[in-house]
Amino acid sequence: MPIARQRVENGGFVLFLALASLGLLWIVTPYLGALFWALLAALLFQPLFQIVLERWPDRRNMAAALTLLIITVAVVIPALIIASLVVDQAAGVYEQMRSGQINFASYFQQVRDALPLRLRRMLDTSGFGSFEMAQARISQAVSNSVSMIARQALSIGANAAAFLLAFAVGLYVTFFLLRDGDRLGPTIVRALPLNPSIADRLAEKFCAVVRATLKGSGLVALAQGALGAVTFWIVGLPAALLWGMLMAIAALLPAIGPAIIWAPVAVYLFATGAIWQAIVVIASGVVVIGLADNLLRPMLVGRDAGIPDWLVLVTTLGGIEIAGLTGIVVGPMAGALFVTGWQIMTEQRARKQEALADPVPGASAIP
Repeated sequence: MPIARQRVENGGFVLFLALASLGLLWIVTPYLGALFWALLAALLFQPLFQIVLERWPDRRNMAAALTLLIITVAVVIPALIIASLVVDQAAGVYEQMRSGQINFASYFQQVRDALPLRLRRMLDTSGFGSFEMAQARISQAVSNSVSMIARQALSIGANAAAFLLAFAVGLYVTFFLLRDGDRLGPTIVRALPLNPSIADRLAEKFCAVVRATLKGSGLVALAQGALGAVTFWIVGLPAALLWGMLMAIAALLPAIGPAIIWAPVAVYLFATGAIWQAIVVIASGVVVIGLADNLLRPMLVGRDAGIPDWLVLVTTLGGIEIAGLTGIVVGPMAGALFVTGWQIMTEQRARKQEALADPVPGASAIP
C-alpha cells in the first residue's frame, strides 16, 4: 500500500474516532454528572469490592451487588437524608431573607456598633473601603450562598423525575464499573494515544487525586462541618445544619477553611452580648475543628494530590464556579494533571539534553 494512501487512511480513522468521541460526549451530556460520580465511587470503593470478591472469587456479579448495597446503605441514604435536611433549612432561611426577617446587613451593623469608637473610625477611614462597602459585600456573599442552595433545592424538586433517573443511571453504571473496573481501567490506559509509561503515570495521578480529594479532604471537611453544626446547635443558632454544610464546603479550600464561617459568628455573638456562646464557638473552632484536620488527614489520605495549596484553592474555586459541587473534584484533578503533564515534558527534555551532551559510545545521537 502506498505510504500516502496509508497516511490518508490513518488520518481518516483518527478523524472518525474524534467525531465518534465528540458525538458520544454530546449524547451523554445530560448524565455526565451521574457518570462522573459513578466513576469516583468505583475508584474509591474498588478496595472494598476486592475484599468482598475474595470470599466469592467466581461470583463477580454478587460481589459487585453486595458492594453497591453497602455503598447505598452506608453512604447514599445518609447523604440523601442530610441533604434533605440542609435543603429544608436553606429554603427556610431563604424565605426569611426574602420576607425581611433575616437581614445580614443589620447583623453587621450590630457588630460595628459594638466596636470601640476608635476601631470604628479606623474601619470607616481605612484605605480598604468603607465599612458599609465591606458589610454589603459580605452580606451579599452569604446571601448568595444560601440562595444558591435554595435554588438548587427548588430545581431538584421541580425536576424530580430527571434527578431520580440520573441517580438510577449513576448506581447502574457504578455496578458495572465496580465489577469490571480492574479490567476496564488498564484497557483504557493501553488504548490512549500516549507512551505507555506516560499513560500509566497520568492514570496513577488521576486515581491519587480522586482518592486524596474524596477520602481525605472530603471526609475531613464533612467531619469539620459536622462538628461546626453541633457547636452551632449547642449555642442555639438557627439552621445549624445549614451553616455546618457551608463550613464543610469552606473546609475544602486551603488557606480559608471553616474559620471563615465560625469566626464571624463568634464576633457577632460577642457583639450582641452572648459571651459564653462566643467562647464555646471559639474554643470549638480552635481546639476541636482546627485539630480535626491535623488528626484525621494523615489517617485518611494515603497519597497526597501532589500540587501546591494555592493551585488547589484556585482550581477548587474555579471548578465550583463551572461545575458546581462536582468541581470540588474536577478542579484539583485538572490542576494535578496539568502539573504532572509539564513535569513529564520537563523530564523528557532533560533526558534528551543529557543524551545529546554525553552520547553513548558507538550509538547514534538522538535527533
